Amino acid sequence: MSEIIEKHPFEPFLPENAKLLMLGTFPPAEKRWCMRFYYPNFINDMWRIFGICFYGDKQHFVLEQEKRYNLDSIIPFLNEKGIAMYDTATKIRRTKDNASDKDLEIVEETDLDGMLRKLPECKAVITAGQLATDVFCNHYGIKSPKVGEFAEFHLDDRELRLYRMPSSSRAYPMRTERKAYYYSIVFKYLEL
Repeated sequence: MSEIIEKHPFEPFLPENAKLLMLGTFPPAEKRWCMRFYYPNFINDMWRIFGICFYGDKQHFVLEQEKRYNLDSIIPFLNEKGIAMYDTATKIRRTKDNASDKDLEIVEETDLDGMLRKLPECKAVITAGQLATDVFCNHYGIKSPKVGEFAEFHLDDRELRLYRMPSSSRAYPMRTERKAYYYSIVFKYLEL
């Protein structure tokens, strides 16, 4: 097990108009990145899922020849739609040299309440992956919803929904198009 404690490499991406907060667990090691932003691993399908859901095109955000995603179109898209991104852990230790949640030890959890208070228009949270879902549910004292379903939770005087989505990792055994179907349920609910 590594003794190195990693601090989150990205600032929270929190557009003021965000209706949705997407939370993973923690980014993969930098050697697996193709860009300096969320879901940076080229074999992770999150940006392909977004392409399917919003443009009917799995390759919309993909620069295939360069083996990277088009960050110059992703950032304006997220700002326009009001989609915030961060993770449930701000500090971790890797127990193995991979990006799997099962091999992460969370050293410091994210201040979820503080983050949501910065997003007054936020009505829903997506967790992508079991560890992120567990951290979130434990914090808010709610039962983990099944994949594709939601649970309601409260923060101050707000009622919000937590949607448990399939992981965008290729290790998760589901076709990208099927994953996109689940994500589209949330996007339709929020009228994005």
